[in-house]
Amino acid sequence: MEDLTNLKRKVQAYQEILSNTVHYRESWKSGLKNTIKSELQRMLDETALEGEIEVKDDVENLEAIVLNLGEVKSGIYEKINKEVNRPLIKHNGSLIYQQLFNGKVMAMISYPVIEGYGEPRPPKTIAIYRPEEVKPPFLVRHMEEFIREVTDWEDFDDDDKGPAHKIGYSMNFMPPQGEEGGE
Repeated sequence: MEDLTNLKRKVQAYQEILSNTVHYRESWKSGLKNTIKSELQRMLDETALEGEIEVKDDVENLEAIVLNLGEVKSGIYEKINKEVNRPLIKHNGSLIYQQLFNGKVMAMISYPVIEGYGEPRPPKTIAIYRPEEVKPPFLVRHMEEFIREVTDWEDFDDDDKGPAHKIGYSMNFMPPQGEEGGE
Protein backbone atom coordinates (compact mmCIF):
# COMPACT_ATOMS: atom_id res chain seq x y z
CA MET A 1 0.00 0.00 0.00
CA GLU A 2 1.44 3.40 -1.05
CA ASP A 3 1.77 6.19 1.53
CA LEU A 4 -0.67 9.07 0.86
CA THR A 5 0.81 11.57 3.32
CA ASN A 6 2.02 13.95 0.61
CA LEU A 7 -1.30 13.76 -1.25
CA LYS A 8 -3.22 14.42 1.98
CA ARG A 9 -1.16 17.57 2.59
CA LYS A 10 -1.91 18.79 -0.93
CA VAL A 11 -5.64 18.15 -0.49
CA GLN A 12 -5.57 20.00 2.85
CA ALA A 13 -3.81 22.99 1.21
CA TYR A 14 -6.37 22.97 -1.61
CA GLN A 15 -9.27 22.95 0.87
CA GLU A 16 -7.67 25.81 2.79
CA ILE A 17 -7.41 27.89 -0.40
CA LEU A 18 -11.08 27.24 -1.18
CA SER A 19 -12.00 28.35 2.35
CA ASN A 20 -9.88 31.50 1.91
CA THR A 21 -11.87 32.42 -1.21
CA VAL A 22 -15.12 32.34 0.75
CA HIS A 23 -13.53 34.40 3.55
CA TYR A 24 -12.05 36.96 1.12
CA ARG A 25 -15.38 37.44 -0.64
CA GLU A 26 -17.12 37.98 2.69
CA SER A 27 -14.46 40.54 3.70
CA TRP A 28 -15.14 42.50 0.51
CA LYS A 29 -18.89 42.55 1.16
CA SER A 30 -18.71 43.25 4.89
CA GLY A 31 -16.45 46.26 4.77
CA LEU A 32 -13.57 46.43 2.32
CA LYS A 33 -15.72 47.69 -0.55
CA ASN A 34 -17.03 50.58 1.59
CA THR A 35 -13.57 51.33 2.98
CA ILE A 36 -12.09 51.65 -0.51
CA LYS A 37 -14.97 53.86 -1.69
CA SER A 38 -14.83 56.17 1.32
CA GLU A 39 -11.02 56.51 1.25
CA LEU A 40 -11.03 57.30 -2.47
CA GLN A 41 -13.79 59.87 -1.93
CA ARG A 42 -11.83 61.41 0.95
CA MET A 43 -8.78 61.78 -1.31
CA LEU A 44 -10.88 63.37 -4.06
CA ASP A 45 -12.44 65.80 -1.58
CA GLU A 46 -9.20 66.78 0.16
CA THR A 47 -7.21 67.26 -3.05
CA ALA A 48 -9.98 68.84 -5.15
CA LEU A 49 -9.25 66.24 -7.83
CA GLU A 50 -12.22 65.92 -10.17
CA GLY A 51 -13.25 62.32 -10.45
CA GLU A 52 -16.13 59.94 -10.01
CA ILE A 53 -16.25 56.70 -8.06
CA GLU A 54 -18.27 53.97 -9.71
CA VAL A 55 -19.12 50.51 -8.41
CA LYS A 56 -19.32 47.86 -11.10
CA ASP A 57 -21.42 45.12 -9.55
CA ASP A 58 -23.04 43.40 -12.51
CA VAL A 59 -21.36 40.10 -11.57
CA GLU A 60 -21.47 38.94 -7.96
CA ASN A 61 -18.01 38.33 -6.44
CA LEU A 62 -16.28 39.99 -9.41
CA GLU A 63 -17.11 43.55 -8.44
CA ALA A 64 -14.91 46.54 -9.11
CA ILE A 65 -14.55 50.03 -7.69
CA VAL A 66 -13.41 52.49 -10.33
CA LEU A 67 -12.11 55.99 -9.66
CA ASN A 68 -12.63 57.54 -13.10
CA LEU A 69 -11.16 60.93 -14.00
CA GLY A 70 -13.83 61.36 -16.66
CA GLU A 71 -13.92 62.17 -20.35
CA VAL A 72 -13.30 65.43 -22.18
CA LYS A 73 -12.88 66.75 -25.68
CA SER A 74 -9.23 66.13 -26.47
CA GLY A 75 -8.77 69.31 -28.49
CA ILE A 76 -8.14 67.13 -31.54
CA TYR A 77 -10.79 67.13 -34.26
CA GLU A 78 -11.51 64.91 -37.24
CA LYS A 79 -12.43 67.03 -40.27
CA ILE A 80 -15.70 65.68 -41.65
CA ASN A 81 -16.10 68.45 -44.23
CA LYS A 82 -15.28 72.16 -44.51
CA GLU A 83 -17.82 73.13 -41.86
CA VAL A 84 -18.02 70.09 -39.59
CA ASN A 85 -15.38 68.76 -37.22
CA ARG A 86 -15.84 65.76 -34.92
CA PRO A 87 -13.99 66.00 -31.60
CA LEU A 88 -11.90 63.03 -30.48
CA ILE A 89 -12.78 62.16 -26.90
CA LYS A 90 -10.07 61.65 -24.28
CA HIS A 91 -10.68 59.28 -21.40
CA ASN A 92 -8.55 60.63 -18.54
CA GLY A 93 -7.71 57.32 -16.87
CA SER A 94 -8.90 55.26 -13.92
CA LEU A 95 -7.69 53.68 -10.71
CA ILE A 96 -9.42 50.32 -10.32
CA TYR A 97 -9.88 47.87 -7.45
CA GLN A 98 -11.18 44.61 -8.93
CA GLN A 99 -12.27 41.50 -7.08
CA LEU A 100 -10.66 38.43 -8.61
CA PHE A 101 -12.25 35.00 -8.95
CA ASN A 102 -10.51 33.88 -5.74
CA GLY A 103 -11.65 36.85 -3.67
CA LYS A 104 -8.32 38.65 -3.73
CA VAL A 105 -8.25 42.28 -4.85
CA MET A 106 -6.23 43.59 -7.78
CA ALA A 107 -5.29 47.26 -7.86
CA MET A 108 -4.62 48.58 -11.36
CA ILE A 109 -4.26 51.72 -13.44
CA SER A 110 -6.10 52.31 -16.70
CA TYR A 111 -4.17 54.93 -18.67
CA PRO A 112 -5.67 57.89 -20.48
CA VAL A 113 -6.56 57.29 -24.11
CA ILE A 114 -7.76 59.43 -26.99
CA GLU A 115 -10.36 57.61 -29.08
CA GLY A 116 -9.16 57.05 -32.62
CA TYR A 117 -5.57 58.12 -31.86
CA GLY A 118 -2.99 55.40 -31.52
CA GLU A 119 -3.22 52.19 -29.55
CA PRO A 120 -4.33 52.37 -25.93
CA ARG A 121 -1.62 51.52 -23.42
CA PRO A 122 -2.41 48.28 -21.56
CA PRO A 123 -3.51 48.69 -17.94
CA LYS A 124 -0.82 48.51 -15.26
CA THR A 125 -1.32 46.08 -12.40
CA ILE A 126 -0.10 47.67 -9.17
CA ALA A 127 -0.50 44.54 -7.04
CA ILE A 128 -2.85 41.77 -5.94
CA TYR A 129 -3.81 41.69 -2.26
CA ARG A 130 -5.65 39.57 0.24
CA PRO A 131 -8.47 41.78 1.57
CA GLU A 132 -6.89 42.20 5.01
CA GLU A 133 -3.80 43.70 3.35
CA VAL A 134 -5.71 46.60 1.78
CA LYS A 135 -5.28 49.45 4.26
CA PRO A 136 -5.70 53.23 3.82
CA PRO A 137 -1.92 53.89 3.53
CA PHE A 138 -1.80 51.49 0.56
CA LEU A 139 -4.73 53.30 -1.03
CA VAL A 140 -2.90 56.62 -0.71
CA ARG A 141 0.22 55.13 -2.33
CA HIS A 142 -1.90 53.70 -5.14
CA MET A 143 -3.47 57.12 -5.72
CA GLU A 144 -0.03 58.74 -5.75
CA GLU A 145 1.20 56.19 -8.31
CA PHE A 146 -1.94 56.67 -10.39
CA ILE A 147 -1.54 60.47 -10.45
CA ARG A 148 2.16 60.10 -11.32
CA GLU A 149 1.35 57.72 -14.19
CA VAL A 150 -1.41 59.87 -15.72
CA THR A 151 0.75 62.98 -15.28
CA ASP A 152 3.60 61.23 -17.13
CA TRP A 153 1.13 60.22 -19.86
CA GLU A 154 -0.07 63.82 -20.25
CA ASP A 155 3.50 65.18 -20.28
CA PHE A 156 4.83 62.60 -22.75
CA ASP A 157 7.98 63.48 -24.63
CA ASP A 158 11.41 62.05 -25.24
CA ASP A 159 13.18 64.24 -22.66
CA ASP A 160 13.25 61.49 -20.03
CA LYS A 161 16.88 60.54 -19.62
CA GLY A 162 16.32 57.76 -17.11
CA PRO A 163 18.27 54.49 -17.37
CA ALA A 164 15.59 52.82 -19.51
CA HIS A 165 16.05 55.49 -22.20
CA LYS A 166 19.84 55.56 -22.37
CA ILE A 167 21.61 53.57 -25.01
CA GLY A 168 25.19 52.88 -25.81
CA TYR A 169 28.12 50.76 -24.82
CA SER A 170 28.48 52.01 -21.24
CA MET A 171 24.82 51.35 -20.44
CA ASN A 172 24.53 47.93 -22.04
CA PHE A 173 27.82 46.29 -21.14
CA MET A 174 28.79 47.66 -17.75
CA PRO A 175 28.50 45.09 -14.95
CA PRO A 176 25.59 45.74 -12.56
CA GLN A 177 26.49 47.62 -9.38
CA GLY A 178 27.94 45.33 -6.78
CA GLU A 179 29.46 43.00 -9.34
CA GLU A 180 33.00 43.29 -10.54
CA GLY A 181 34.30 42.43 -13.96
CA GLY A 182 35.97 39.04 -14.18
CA GLU A 183 39.74 38.73 -14.13
